[in-house]
Amino acid sequence: MTEADERPDPDALLAEIGREGSGRLKIFLGAAPGVGKTYEMLKAAQDAKAEGIDVVIGIVETHGRRETEALLVGLETIPSRVVTYRGRSFPEMDLDAILARQPALILIDELAHTNIPGSRHAKRWQDVEELLAAGIDVHTTLNIQHLESLNDVVERIAGIKVRETLPDSVLEKATEIELIDVTPEVLQKRLREGKVYVPEQAARAITRFFSRGNLTALREMALRVAAERVDRDMLDFMRGHAVASAWPARERILVCLTSGADAERLVRTGRRMADRSRAPWIALAVSETGGSDTGVEKALALAEQLGAETESMSAAGSRSEAILDFARRRNVSRIVVGAGSRVRRLFRRPLHEHLIAGGEAFEIAVLGGGGTEAPPPQRLPDDFSIRPYLLGILFVALAVPFGFLVDETLPLANLSLVFLAPVLASGATGRVPAAVLTSILAFVAYNYFFTEPRLTLTMIHAWQVLTLGFFLLFSLVVGILGARLNAQVAAMRLAERHTRALYEFTRKALTATSDYDMAWTVVSQVRSSVPVETVLLTPDATGRLAVLAASPPIDEIDAASEAAANWAWRQGQRAGWSTNTLPSSAWLFVPLITRERTEGVLGVRREAGGEPLRAADRRLLETLVDQAALVLERAHMIAETAEAQRYSQTEKLRTALLSSVSHDLRTPLVSIIGAVSTLDALGPSIGARDRAELLKTIGSEANRLNRFIQNLLDMTRLGYGALAVRREWLDLADVVTAARERLKERLEGTEVRVRIAPNATIVEADPTLLEQVIVNLLDNAARYCPSGAPVEVTAERREGRLVLAIADHGPGIPPDKRDRVFDLFWRAENSDRQGAGTGLGLAIVRGFVEAMGGRVTVGERVGGGARFEIGLPQPAAPQFAPEPPDA
Repeated sequence: MTEADERPDPDALLAEIGREGSGRLKIFLGAAPGVGKTYEMLKAAQDAKAEGIDVVIGIVETHGRRETEALLVGLETIPSRVVTYRGRSFPEMDLDAILARQPALILIDELAHTNIPGSRHAKRWQDVEELLAAGIDVHTTLNIQHLESLNDVVERIAGIKVRETLPDSVLEKATEIELIDVTPEVLQKRLREGKVYVPEQAARAITRFFSRGNLTALREMALRVAAERVDRDMLDFMRGHAVASAWPARERILVCLTSGADAERLVRTGRRMADRSRAPWIALAVSETGGSDTGVEKALALAEQLGAETESMSAAGSRSEAILDFARRRNVSRIVVGAGSRVRRLFRRPLHEHLIAGGEAFEIAVLGGGGTEAPPPQRLPDDFSIRPYLLGILFVALAVPFGFLVDETLPLANLSLVFLAPVLASGATGRVPAAVLTSILAFVAYNYFFTEPRLTLTMIHAWQVLTLGFFLLFSLVVGILGARLNAQVAAMRLAERHTRALYEFTRKALTATSDYDMAWTVVSQVRSSVPVETVLLTPDATGRLAVLAASPPIDEIDAASEAAANWAWRQGQRAGWSTNTLPSSAWLFVPLITRERTEGVLGVRREAGGEPLRAADRRLLETLVDQAALVLERAHMIAETAEAQRYSQTEKLRTALLSSVSHDLRTPLVSIIGAVSTLDALGPSIGARDRAELLKTIGSEANRLNRFIQNLLDMTRLGYGALAVRREWLDLADVVTAARERLKERLEGTEVRVRIAPNATIVEADPTLLEQVIVNLLDNAARYCPSGAPVEVTAERREGRLVLAIADHGPGIPPDKRDRVFDLFWRAENSDRQGAGTGLGLAIVRGFVEAMGGRVTVGERVGGGARFEIGLPQPAAPQFAPEPPDA
């Protein structure tokens, strides 16, 4: 055992550190309602209170059971908050009150409960997560049928669709799980006694959900979940405390698949052992060099079909040590291994003997030869090539004349070094058998041509025998090591290729934005990584699977393949080629499953004339399928997020618009109605001065209302793209004068100073849009300009642009708000003269200016105040001929 093996697992230590500072979650788990989860939780709470722990009840449902209610005595209860929904009141746990109270331990019943709409979280388990994050310990109860992963199983068993579910990750985060278990007979007795439901409900429940068969199945699921949790806790403890030896608390079988053994027979035997022991089992393919073996790959595929967990590993050193190390890490109790062929056992110590010698803590099952039937005829492996053997012969043939040349020209003491070169070259380019053959040929050639007597295989001196013996030994070692190094380099290149493929897949997926881009990324990357043709099918608007992307491109698949694709999509299992479901399909369809849904199916098939998929390619394909599911889920989440943002923005605009209509448009209407009512009520009794004042108010508020409505209409035109720009040459002074005339009443008491440079007198713009821009800016300046202070309008041509500026002497706009001042419905606060308007005026200014190809900015006026500057592109001003005197 190495020093590294004695160290705790860093991941286990990090997980333990991550739990520090947060609360501890204990779940009282039961198979069905009525087993006594709440009762046991309250008993544990009373014991904790007796030990001096600050225990508080967040929410507990006793369902009128006297024994349970008796355990509430002495425990502080935080009152529930009342939530009104659809005219009815419902009690809900007061999360904020618990956080403010900060107890050491809180009791929360029914973890899978769905909160009433309007609560902070949709589910109670989310409330619990917030409490745990605040450092509060939580005790809670849960029935096994509420686990999301078991939802469909419960529906098939009990015929009831459980609506309230929670993710399995919540159960995994629990620090402790206590199983509350009673037999089906005891639970049915409690039902009849009215301890679970009222008698009328109990009678129906016994014949339906609480039947003996249903309770037995639910009880088995609860026991299995609890056992798996205990097993995981034990493995975490072993990794965190560097426990090297296996603790076979639970039966777990490891089937070792190596070349030369009857791998498929090993797999079937392992499956039968696992069935008899009702234990999980793992099929492990072990390679000394990282290469592939057809028989092992077929056996690995068979093991996967039979329900095993499949793993592959390359043993750079001792196979037995690698297997034993894997078995310790996975807490295996039994190792199944083949005896190997007799030929191999003649030349090397069998693997099972190494395992027996080093695996005292394990049960080693050795599977010998099979029965009396004749062994199947040996045939060459599918990847056999004669090229390495021919290269070895060629290397030795070239070494002979080179040896003669060296022997005649250089005083080399021992020519055997010349013949080690072809052995090393053969090992670096081939495999172990080719390297062994080259070693023997080099030994024979050296003996025949360069030892006395030459051109014979006879040796007359004892030292020659020793020299040639060492030469043969060294050449075999060099050849075998070179071949193994070559195979390991090939395996590393394959692993590097797979890693690069996953990296490229992830990188391209993150840059894709649309569904089609992501789909094309999936199919193209799968095809470039694995030698297969690829097609991606997703449900269309009608719910029917359709081809979204394919490489090479195809529009549709045949009927048999479509049936396999639909079956894989609906059942969530593989179908088609190389499976037992609809194998007539030329495609293998793999469902793309995420936590929320099945996104679609990915289909692959061998290219024309292509080789069968190797085990490494199959594992890479499985990884890419998982990544593809996440990519499509990301595409859906992006689309849903964009839709939610659009909806949120629409709601925001609608709310702002309603606010404007309800307040800013109603204000002038109220003034108009009040003035008209006064005129109507008082009639002739009103003096001429008062009558004139009321009529002026009506006119002023009507103009104000007209401006608001005009702004709304202009914003609608901008939003729907119905704005048509009509450019013509204008006298800028006339446009400014028209805008001032429209705001005559609004600008009363405000001096407007206009200064137009001679080169800006004639400009090209849309007269209507430019006038409205000036009107809105003057209106905004008058709103914030102090009484008696002027508003300054300046214009000049600068670098081919008209620069029109309107400045006031008001409070100005803070720098952090200047980017928002042109946003739709944005309103300034704390105006000094009048309330804020609709928030449309400046947004319309920006829209109109940009429609004319210009840009509007806001800054600070020298001396204080806001300064709005408009820049409009301008051609050279036309030259007008002077008018005749009689014109």
